[in-house]
Amino acid sequence: MPRLVRSSFLWFAASALWFGILWWLSSRVSHLPPGIEFPHRDKVLHFGYYFGGGLIFSAFLYRLSPDLPRWRRILALTVIVVGLTGALDEWHQSHVPGRTGNDPGDLAADLAGAVAGALVFRRVHRLIA
Repeated sequence: MPRLVRSSFLWFAASALWFGILWWLSSRVSHLPPGIEFPHRDKVLHFGYYFGGGLIFSAFLYRLSPDLPRWRRILALTVIVVGLTGALDEWHQSHVPGRTGNDPGDLAADLAGAVAGALVFRRVHRLIA
């Protein structure tokens, strides 16, 4: 595996980029990307985006101590940090003209995505070991 992929800095930078893109998307008037319409599509998109955030942030925490990863701590910190990011995002959206925020369903999808991302990362972490 390339040395860069094993760098905790890369995963921290990816987490910061993920957050920056989230903030930018949340600052815009809501327009869902084109695609098949179905009930609760926005919740699926929230889950997917926060799944990615959970994967990336878990990778960052794992790379801080790859020889002896503390998986409960990694999972807990990922859920706390990514979950708080979801809460901040919902609050931020409530202050953007044309947007609504503070949706408990969105926050639940964010948390579920963060948990799922962290759990999947635990299963595949050897790919960046």
